[in-house]
Amino acid sequence: MNVSQTMETEEDLLTLLHIKFYHPQQNCKGLYNLLPLGTRSRHSADDPLRLGRDAQGCTYSLADSRVSRKQLALNAYRTPQSPDTLFSIQNLSQKGRLSVNGSSLGYLERMDLPDKALIRFGEYEVLIIRESGEAKASFEVNLEVLTVSPSRETCSCVPGRAPVMDTGLMNQNTAGLRELGPQGTY
Repeated sequence: MNVSQTMETEEDLLTLLHIKFYHPQQNCKGLYNLLPLGTRSRHSADDPLRLGRDAQGCTYSLADSRVSRKQLALNAYRTPQSPDTLFSIQNLSQKGRLSVNGSSLGYLERMDLPDKALIRFGEYEVLIIRESGEAKASFEVNLEVLTVSPSRETCSCVPGRAPVMDTGLMNQNTAGLRELGPQGTY
């Protein structure tokens, strides 16, 4: 086997991470001004991908003072049982919690990232979808902004928001509705 057969070529299909952001106030704040939205970026698989507000210490930074300087890291890895490039996620925030598909991670805790994961920290929801590729030494990232919360789109419940039970009792918020009567014709 010659050297050119063992080296990765430009034609090798790269693993692609789609990282899709959502924040309830994203339309009135410039939260994503520092992100290269809509363009694919190539990354070395041996360097962690960091997200936070520190533009020098992170691969991608958010313009939000409530985000930790280093919020999270994505690390690429491979296993002997699989040809795929896989990823783990690690919480780098000492103050904030991070959840992955509802499982909470404390400071410096990490877990394997499934092919499709909903990450939550603060008011952010980040949907990460992995598309397998053949290349081993690098992968690509595509950053996007979602217009709708991914938890609403996938009907995932949001922790901390209790369901509202209909008791049939009137309160000041619903009293005006009875006065209006039915809105449609029957």
